[in-house]
Amino acid sequence: MIYQFVLRLLDIFNVIVLTYFVVLNVGYFITGLFAFRSLRRYVRRLRTLDIEDLLGSAGMPPITLVAPAFNEEPTCVESIRSLLTLKYGDFEILFVNDGSKDGTLARMIESFDLEPTFRLPTGNIATRTVRGIYRSRSHPKLWVLDKENGGKADTLNAGLNYCRTPLFCGMDADSLLEREALTRIVRPFVEDARTVAAGGIIRIVNGCTVSEGTVTNVTLPTEMVPRLQVLEYLRAFLAGRMGWHEMEATLIISGAFGVFRRDLVVEAGGYATDTVGEDMELVVRLHRLCREKKIPYTIGFVPDPVAWTECPATLKVLGRQRDRWQRGLIETLWRHRTMLFNPRYGRVGMLAYPYFVFLEMLAPLVETFGYVTFLAAWLLGRLSPSFALAFFGLSIGLGIGLSFTAVALEEVGFRRYPRRKDLYTLIWVAVVENFGYRQLTMWWRLRGTINVFKKGHAWGRMDRQGFGPRTKPTA
Repeated sequence: MIYQFVLRLLDIFNVIVLTYFVVLNVGYFITGLFAFRSLRRYVRRLRTLDIEDLLGSAGMPPITLVAPAFNEEPTCVESIRSLLTLKYGDFEILFVNDGSKDGTLARMIESFDLEPTFRLPTGNIATRTVRGIYRSRSHPKLWVLDKENGGKADTLNAGLNYCRTPLFCGMDADSLLEREALTRIVRPFVEDARTVAAGGIIRIVNGCTVSEGTVTNVTLPTEMVPRLQVLEYLRAFLAGRMGWHEMEATLIISGAFGVFRRDLVVEAGGYATDTVGEDMELVVRLHRLCREKKIPYTIGFVPDPVAWTECPATLKVLGRQRDRWQRGLIETLWRHRTMLFNPRYGRVGMLAYPYFVFLEMLAPLVETFGYVTFLAAWLLGRLSPSFALAFFGLSIGLGIGLSFTAVALEEVGFRRYPRRKDLYTLIWVAVVENFGYRQLTMWWRLRGTINVFKKGHAWGRMDRQGFGPRTKPTA
C-alpha cells in the first residue's frame, strides 16, 4: 500500500514538474515574441538616427559616470581610457576606489597624472570614509575618490555624494563603453521626460581585440566557458530584457551599465548596502517609489549602447558569480514581496514580479527536483516513453529553441559577430549547453538559494586577467 502511494505521488510530482516546464517555456516564448517585435521596430528607428546631430544637440543633459573599483589593477587603466574617448558633450568620470588591496590606486595616479584636490560633496548618503580626492592634470574630466572598503553599493553611494549632474551612469570599473554608448543610452531621457532609468546591453569582451580602451575586432572567445556566457548574455538581453521593455515591465538594469536620474535615486535612499543584488534592488525600489508617490515614469532597456565586460574564464569563478546573482535575486524579491500580485504596482506587480518569483527564483529548486523525480521514475519503471519525450522536449528542446531565437535576434538586429564561423559556433553552443552546463548552472543557483539563508553578503573574489594579449583572437 505504501509503495503504491509512493508511486502515485511520484507520478503526481512528475506531472507538476512537466507543467512547470510548459509554463516556463511559454513564458520564455512570449517574452521572445515581444522582444522580436520591439527589436524590429527599434532597428527601423536606428536607420533614421543621426548620432552626430545628437552629439551637437544642446539638449543632451550633463552626466557623471560613477565607476566603483575594488582590486581592478589589471583593467582599470584600459577601462578609463575607454571612457575618456566617449563621444558626449558634457560628462565627468568619478572613479571610486573602494579600498583596493592591490595597486589599483597607484596605477591610476601614475597613468593619469593625478593630484590631490578638493571637491565639495552634493549629497549626504551615509558611506565609509572618503580618504582622498584626486583629479587628473592631463584629463580634467577624470576624478578619483579613494575611500575605505565598504562594498560596491557603498562605493556607488560615495560617488552619488560627489555627483553634480542630473543624470549618472552606474557601471563597473572593468567595463569598456563604446564611444557612442553614452549618447545612445541617454536618448530616452531626452525623448521622454518621464524616463527615470535606462539600461544598455552587456557584451563579452573575452576573445576580442582591445586597443587604447576600444574594442577594435569582435570575435568569439576561444575558451568554452566564456563562449557559453556569450550565448547566455544574448539570451538574457535580446530575448529577455528587450521583451520586458516592450511590456513596460523592466525589473532589472545591469549594474555594469545603467543610467539614472540622480534626484530620484537619492530620494529613494541610494543603493542598498545590505544585499549583493544592489542593481536589481534599486530598480525595484524606483518602481515602488514612483508608483506610491504617483510620479509619472518609465524604466526601460536600450539594445544598441554597449558595455564590454570581461566574463569569468573558469567554472570556479563563474560559479561564485551565479551564486551571488541568485542570492541577490532572492533578497530583492523577498524585500519587496508586497508588490507580488499587487495591482497598485501595475504590470510590474501583476506580471513581471510573479514571473521572477515563480519562473526565475524557484527555477533551481523545481528543475533540480524534476531531474531527481525523473530519475526515480526511470529506476522504478514508471517512466513512459511519451512522458520521457515530453520531459526532454520541454527541458532541452525548447531551451535550444530559445537560444536559437536569441542568436537570430542578434543577427537580425546588430550582427556584432560578422564571421560566419562565429555564427555557426553560437548555434553549436546553443545545443551543447543543455548537456551538463545548464545543469551545472542550476546547481550554482541552488547553492545560492541555500546560501541566502546564511545571511552572508560576500561577493566572492572575481579574478580579472585584463584586456591584454589574451583577448586577441588566435590564428
